[in-house]
Amino acid sequence: MQRNFNTFDITQDIQPTHIETCQDGVKIQWSGGSHESFYPWDFLEFYLKSDKRALEPFEPEHFGAQGAQGAQKSSAWPPSLNYGDFSENESKVVGRLTDFIRRNGFAFINEVPVEFAEPTEKLLENIAFIRQTHYGGFYDFIPDLALADTAYTNIALGAHTDTTYFTDPAGLQAFHLLSHTDPSSNHHSSTNLGGQSLLVDGFYAASILKKEDPKAFEVLSRVKLPWHASGNKGITISPDKLYPVLEVDETTGKMHRVRWNNDDRGVVPFDSGYSPVEWYEAARKWNDILRRKSTEYWFQLKPGSVLVFDNWRVLHGRSAFTGVRRICGGYINRDDFISRWRNTNYPRDEILKRVIG
Repeated sequence: MQRNFNTFDITQDIQPTHIETCQDGVKIQWSGGSHESFYPWDFLEFYLKSDKRALEPFEPEHFGAQGAQGAQKSSAWPPSLNYGDFSENESKVVGRLTDFIRRNGFAFINEVPVEFAEPTEKLLENIAFIRQTHYGGFYDFIPDLALADTAYTNIALGAHTDTTYFTDPAGLQAFHLLSHTDPSSNHHSSTNLGGQSLLVDGFYAASILKKEDPKAFEVLSRVKLPWHASGNKGITISPDKLYPVLEVDETTGKMHRVRWNNDDRGVVPFDSGYSPVEWYEAARKWNDILRRKSTEYWFQLKPGSVLVFDNWRVLHGRSAFTGVRRICGGYINRDDFISRWRNTNYPRDEILKRVIG
């Protein structure tokens, strides 16, 4: 739905020439005779009392080491769906999946085929198209040091968000462990090969930081930093401007986005309201919270179980591993994810009212 006339063809001295009320609203014929407007009663009633529409009511359900936190915690943990459910009612199940991710920060889809990567790719495309980056689109890889990114190694990775170096970081990220084998073993057993996965709720961690050290929270939400991807020859990606670690919604004061990967961070600037010394003190406190046992949610990825999480909120990592792991997955844009969430969880007319006004 787009505006189907040129607003600026309307003269500034336009006047109503005829006003007619009906059961559904008000019709207005304007001077010049070329245009008629219709205003539904609910539209008029709303704007007599308010100046703008609010977005969908939403409260994230924080999680920690033991699962969901607080009074609204779900009875079932972790949030999960089955692959077979998508063939029964795709729209309904995608609605549940996107709502899990929106509220809990992540979700699992179980019983996904592992013989090939294509079922995982098609599963992600049920949400939205897979984002292309300098690494490609849908990925299917084993450790490869030539890619100059720690994700493609077998070393331990601390909690971080991906694509901090993009103006618009990836909205969702997905992992599917297709296999994990030990080539030196005749039985190809995955026992004791390591590679446990880690999730940390960045919004929960930020709430802890704000409560325990308000100044540290303020520093990390005010000091804007350079971020970069420059490990591969011919690639030097950085955002359109500097961004803080913690981005706060200017209207609500609530957390909007976490941007944290210390390996991709540039030099802390000297020209902000806080010194680099103050930033490092705040970052150390933030790092300590991310590494607390109470905030780290550890689990073992298994073949057949796809993990999809909100990269604007949830940090991820892993323990070191041996053997050969084959992982597939991809990124999905934030705007496309939110659009799919809206359209599978709310009526169309309600969505349009919220996004158009």
